[in-house]
Amino acid sequence: MAQIKPEIETFAKIKVVGVGGGGNNAISRMVDSKIQGVEFIAINTDAQQLHFCKASHKLHIGKNLTRGLGAGMNSELGRQAAEENRDEIHDAVKSADMVFITCGMGGGTGTGAAPIIAEAAKDAGALTVGVVTKPFVFEGNQRMKIAQKGIMELKDRVDTLITIPNDKILQIIDRNITLNNAFAMVDDVLRQGVQGISDLITVPGIVNVDFADVRAIMQNAGSALMGVGRATGDDRAVTAAKAAVNSPLLEIAIDGAKGVLFNVCGGSDLTMTEINEAAKVITESIDPDAKVIFGAVVDEALKKGEIKITVIATGFDSDNVVRSEGVSRIVEHSKIVSPNDFRGSGFDFPNLRQETPGSEDDEDAIDIGTDMDTENSENVKQQSNGEPKSEPKQLKPQPKAFEPEVKAVDDNDTWDIPAFIRRKMK
Repeated sequence: MAQIKPEIETFAKIKVVGVGGGGNNAISRMVDSKIQGVEFIAINTDAQQLHFCKASHKLHIGKNLTRGLGAGMNSELGRQAAEENRDEIHDAVKSADMVFITCGMGGGTGTGAAPIIAEAAKDAGALTVGVVTKPFVFEGNQRMKIAQKGIMELKDRVDTLITIPNDKILQIIDRNITLNNAFAMVDDVLRQGVQGISDLITVPGIVNVDFADVRAIMQNAGSALMGVGRATGDDRAVTAAKAAVNSPLLEIAIDGAKGVLFNVCGGSDLTMTEINEAAKVITESIDPDAKVIFGAVVDEALKKGEIKITVIATGFDSDNVVRSEGVSRIVEHSKIVSPNDFRGSGFDFPNLRQETPGSEDDEDAIDIGTDMDTENSENVKQQSNGEPKSEPKQLKPQPKAFEPEVKAVDDNDTWDIPAFIRRKMK
């Protein structure tokens, strides 16, 4: 039988391009995480930021335009900087089979340059995937508008786009977490979005997922969902699958997906029954005719008894509802927790809890307060100090919403009353 020499054996060539400040930070975090089988490229107009990035390949764009000082929330300047170095960008990505473009939207360089880089990657024939974040609401309307415009431009130029709103992170962090750690979590979300997909290709398995499988699901697919779930103990497969498809960081729901790829990773005790249970959870809400590809990996490096499930879903209808703030599905699946609690739900933020102020374990949850007004709060304080109690403020009863008052009527005089009220009277 013909033997393949290791030195000429071919693998899918994956390149990860971090654009702008957020993208460069995410690249550095990926390097620290020792993601294997990928090449890292950092692109920026800010020479200082680029200098500190840990990528092996760095490209300084727009030297003549910005003189190495950044684009300053001017996405048009970021676009022009990328155009100035389009040939160098093309050379950087031309040999790749798959290119990830990661950045924080809303700034100048990432927002403006990312679509140009995506064009170069697509022209080179690479499967092109964008993994980006949207700014926090407190960063202002102007930055959000810049981000939304940039996301639309990038979406038209990539095969698949995964968007993660930073505000979703506020739903799952401890209120006492430091500013540095909060933004480190933003960077790490980008890192895990890329690693969750690249590991499917680069890590061999019993039921292997190869580059062709990923391309079949993600090519020209538009918006995508990517989730990771981890669990141990009883029903670990079901728990991990639910965590993967219901992560509070996801902007879209899996409902109606026409392409799904999921990978189950566990120890030597991983069973076929568990894979079947996970598949039922993942596929119960997708399109009946969806293309489904699955893989299975035995990884003894996982914690004892742990199972990890990665899900990629694509092919959503144009009317697929984006998960907005306050949507019931977000509330249903995302409690307010500490980084330590969130670590077990798929997205992993190591070493953040130790740096979080506070000494009591039972103070992890965010205190959401009460409806008590200031005046009554003072009354409570006085009573607890042993001082004379003041009379509680008498509040005028308020009518309940959506409960119309129904007056007593004769049995023969009810036809002018709405039907839904008459039924209640019977």
